[in-house]
Amino acid sequence: MATPHKISTLLYGFNDQDQTLLLQRNRPPNQGLWSPCGGKLNTDEGESPHACGCREAAEEAGLRLKPTDLRLTGLVSEYGYEGQAHWLMFLFEIKPRLHTLPPPHAEGVFGFFSRAALNNLALPPTDRDFIWPLYWCNRGGFFAAHCHCHAEGRFTWTLAQGSAPEKMAL
Repeated sequence: MATPHKISTLLYGFNDQDQTLLLQRNRPPNQGLWSPCGGKLNTDEGESPHACGCREAAEEAGLRLKPTDLRLTGLVSEYGYEGQAHWLMFLFEIKPRLHTLPPPHAEGVFGFFSRAALNNLALPPTDRDFIWPLYWCNRGGFFAAHCHCHAEGRFTWTLAQGSAPEKMAL
């Protein structure tokens, strides 16, 4: 049986203090952990990554965005995530600054956090160790990375485009 490929978007939004908007998720994947809002593409409908980002921003955070409000900042592929699927994730930075915290949602609750505060949050391990460092190192540019998720729980990362922080083990 072939492993399915899933496609999703993640949205990196910031307020005027350059704090990032994160969602503490009520549901899997990453239940109980803080991550950017986003979700799966409606592939049956031929939805584009930009359209998905706008739809997810409206559904989860009540934000009304146009595709031109999103800037593609990263592309992450994952092989064998939790042994169930391969993922292709489009990471977008929301260009307009956010002025209010979205209300709680069925997906979870929102918070704004400084870059330093991320070190003390319950984040998914791959976000903390790889995606956030790549994001910060390439902010304003673009990166593409691949993660091989091994059955025993370790991850092998490969950077295809962009730069990695010196201390990052890829």
